Amino acid sequence: MSGVKDVSEEKLPVSEKLKVLDSVTLYKTGKWWSAIALIDSFGRKEIAMYVWLNKGGKWRRNQKFKIHNKAEWIQIREVIEKFISKLAS
Repeated sequence: MSGVKDVSEEKLPVSEKLKVLDSVTLYKTGKWWSAIALIDSFGRKEIAMYVWLNKGGKWRRNQKFKIHNKAEWIQIREVIEKFISKLAS
């Protein structure tokens, strides 16, 4: 994965109720931070893509997208693969 930084040692600013099992930062500047994390959410493993915005020196969640199971991922992947060829290279 080119351009992807594995900074899993950096603590993600997620709810203390969630346990981050693994994570990869996709993009981080002084203002924006996006990452994908494998989380334990009340005993269920989920994959979540987060986008945070730094406001006043504090990271605030701007967006979150979760994948709950393999079947859901397959459906999402099929649609994305259908559209990906329509993007400029």
